Amino acid sequence: MGKTTLTDAERAAAMAAIDWKRIDAMTDEDIARQIAENPDAAPDLSDAPPELIHPVHPPGGVNVRGIRAKFNLTQRQFADRFGFPLGSLRDWEQGRYQPDPATQTLLFVIERDPELVATVVAQRNAA
Repeated sequence: MGKTTLTDAERAAAMAAIDWKRIDAMTDEDIARQIAENPDAAPDLSDAPPELIHPVHPPGGVNVRGIRAKFNLTQRQFADRFGFPLGSLRDWEQGRYQPDPATQTLLFVIERDPELVATVVAQRNAA
């Protein structure tokens, strides 16, 4: 049986080998294409009604990608609609960072009542 646990040095080498600039530059279309080409990817739920999609949140965190997917919005659409910096949204979805506690609370409100938050953001931007 092969080794299943990486040493810290192996893990660091693997992380150093990742082209993070290339990953950061990926668009939603790039990601969608890669998912479509992956036979092991989960099924596309973009046609499912939002009330049937229930993101699973990690302990002590929030599944930002799951919330966004629930409303079938691109990263840019979600960021613009709810007032988030696009780079922060990408960082959260790619697991580099978790949103701070106040932002997590806002994301949970968005999950439950997106129109309320979108209206408040639009009113604030219009002021």
